[in-house]
Amino acid sequence: MEGNKLTSVDLKHIEIQDSFWGKYINLVDEVILPFQWELINDRVEGAEKSYCIRNFRIAAGKETGEHKGMVFQDTDAAKWLEAVAYSLNKNRNSRLEEAADQTIDLIAEAQCEDGYLNTYYTITGNQRWSNLFEGHELYTAGHMIEAAVAYYQATGKRKFLDVVCKLADYICQVFGPEEGKIHGYPGHPEVELALVKLYRITGNNNYLCLADYFVRTRGERPCYFLNEDCIKNGNYIFPEFKDFDLDYNQSHMPLSEQMTAEGHGVRAVYLYSAMADLAYEYQDEDLLRQCETLWDNIVNKRMYITGSIGSASYGERFTGDYDLPNDTNYSESCATVGLAMFSNRMFHLTRDGKYMDIVEKALYNTLLSGIAMDGKHFFYVNPLEMVPETVKKNPTYRHVKTTRQLWFGVACCPPNIARTLASLGNYIYAVDEHTIYVNLFIQSSIDCQLSGRNVNVRQESNYPESGKVTLFVKPQEEGSEFTLAIRIPTYCKEAVLRINGKEESPQPEKGYVHIRRLWKKEEEVVIELKVPFRYVRSNPRVRHNIGRISLMKGPVVYCLEEADNGDYLSTAVIDTRIEPKEEFDHQLLKGTLCARIKGARIDYGKTGSSLYEAERPVYKEAEFKAVPYSSWNNRGEGEMIVWMREKD
Repeated sequence: MEGNKLTSVDLKHIEIQDSFWGKYINLVDEVILPFQWELINDRVEGAEKSYCIRNFRIAAGKETGEHKGMVFQDTDAAKWLEAVAYSLNKNRNSRLEEAADQTIDLIAEAQCEDGYLNTYYTITGNQRWSNLFEGHELYTAGHMIEAAVAYYQATGKRKFLDVVCKLADYICQVFGPEEGKIHGYPGHPEVELALVKLYRITGNNNYLCLADYFVRTRGERPCYFLNEDCIKNGNYIFPEFKDFDLDYNQSHMPLSEQMTAEGHGVRAVYLYSAMADLAYEYQDEDLLRQCETLWDNIVNKRMYITGSIGSASYGERFTGDYDLPNDTNYSESCATVGLAMFSNRMFHLTRDGKYMDIVEKALYNTLLSGIAMDGKHFFYVNPLEMVPETVKKNPTYRHVKTTRQLWFGVACCPPNIARTLASLGNYIYAVDEHTIYVNLFIQSSIDCQLSGRNVNVRQESNYPESGKVTLFVKPQEEGSEFTLAIRIPTYCKEAVLRINGKEESPQPEKGYVHIRRLWKKEEEVVIELKVPFRYVRSNPRVRHNIGRISLMKGPVVYCLEEADNGDYLSTAVIDTRIEPKEEFDHQLLKGTLCARIKGARIDYGKTGSSLYEAERPVYKEAEFKAVPYSSWNNRGEGEMIVWMREKD
C-alpha cells in the first residue's frame, strides 16, 4: 500500500467523446434523469409508483397521508440526486439543478430537529434504531450522504451537505463504543463508505471513526442482531428474512475471520468497499489483505463472466464456489455496480491492473444490460440464459423478467445505473502527484495537476472494436517530468507501444506500462492491443458450463438472440476451430459490432414427436450471429444464451 494517494480527477476536468459510451452517457442527461424525476414524482403512466417525493412531502408536513413503499424508499431520491450531481459536474443544466434544489429543500424540511432523517420512521412513528437488521435506516442515511457530497462537489452549494452533516452528527451521538450508545451496526452496509466520503470532504474525524467502528465490530460475538425483536420474536418487516442466517448480511463472524464472500451480494460489496477505504485511511495492511482475500474469492470462484455476482435469487446472494447457474441466477445490477466500486478502490490501493480488468468487465456487460437503449426500461436481474415461455410458466424463474421494466417497487437499480454512467470518468483515469493512470480505453480528454503543473491528455480510441489507442500528451510546461501509466488488459497477449512513432518495449508492471520521461510540449503515445474475438471456457468445476464456450472481444461478452438465430438456442453447437467473422451492423442499435460463428444445430424437421426415443437427433450445419450481451432484449422478447455448447 503506497502512502502517495491515488485519486480520481474532478469530473468537470474530464470530457468523454466516445462513440460507444457517448450514447449511454447522453441518455443520462437527456432521458434518464428527467424520466426518473417524473418516476419518483409518480407521474409516469403504467410504471409502478415510487411514492418517494410524496413521502418527503408528508414528513415535511406539506400534505397528509400514510407512508407508502419500502422502508428505504428515500434512497430513490438520494441516488437520483447523486446522479444529477455527477451530470451537473460535467454540464450545468438549469432545469435539472432547479429540480434537484427543490428536492433538497424538501429533504431539509423533512429532517427532524435533532438531525434524524428517514420518512418511514418519521411518518409511522415506529421506534428509531429498533430494527437495524432489516430497517435500512443507516443504509438510507448512507445514500443521502453520498448524494450530498457529490452535489456539493458539483455545485458548491452547502445546503444538502449541511443537512447530512447534521444527520451524521446525530448518528455519531447514537452509535459507538461508549457507554450509553447503541453498540450495533447497519443490517445493510452502505453508510460506512459514505461516512468516509463525508470525512474526506469535511475533515471531521468523527465520521471516519464511526465508519471504522461499524466495520470492525461487525460480526462480534454475540451478534448484535440476535437481541433485536425481529429475530427474537419473528416480527419481521420482510417475511423472507426469517429464513436467512447471519451470513446473509455478513455478520456471522468478525470480518477478520471471513475468508469467503457470503450472503446478499450488494451488502457484501458495499461493505468490502468501505473496508478498502478504511484500509487506506488507516494504512492497515491486515485489512487490505482481508479485502484481497474476499476479492479473490469473488473473482476467481463466484463471479459470472459478465462481471455480475449473486447466484441465487432467494436472498439475492452468493452461494458456494463455482456454483454459477446461467438461467436461475440473480446477478442484480446494483451488485455489479458495487463490485466495480470495490475493484476500483482496490486498484487505488494497490495500483494493480487486475482490479481494473474486473471494473471494465462489469461496466461493459452487466451494467449496460441493465438499461434499454431508450433509457426508460431496466433489468433488475441479469440472467445469462433465458427462454421466455419457460420463465413465464415456471415459478422457479419468478425473479426473471422477459423484458425490461419501466420501474420497480424496489427501485435501487435504475438510479444506481444512472449514477455510475454519469460518473464514468472516475473509472477512466486516476492520478497521484507524479503519475496519470489510463485505466479504460474510452475516447476522452483529461486536465489534471501533477506536481503543481497542468497536464492535458487526449485519448483517441474505438475500443474494443479496435485495439489502437492514441494518447496526445500536452504538459503546460515543456520539460515536465512525470509518468504515464497505461493498462495492458490481462486478456491481451500482444501489445505494441510507440512514442512519437518510435517503437518502445517497456515491461508491464502489475498490468501497466509506465512511461516516465521529460515530456515535450506535445507528444504522441500509441498503444496497439491485440483484441480479436476469442472463445472462453469456464473452470471445469463450474458444472453448468462443462462442454460449453462463450465468445468475447476484449471485455465484451457476446450472446445469441432469438431475433437473429431463431429459437431453441440451447441446441447450438459451435465449431471453435473456425475463427469468428466480424460484422458491423449499422442498423442494429445505432451501430453494433457483431460476430458470425459457425456450427450446427438440431434439425427439428427430422425429429420425432415422442417425448423419449433412442435415435440420435439430426444436426445440420448452421451459422449464428452473436451480439454483445449488453444489447440483448432491445428488439423485443426472445430467447438468449451466453454459454453455447462446443463441438468436439
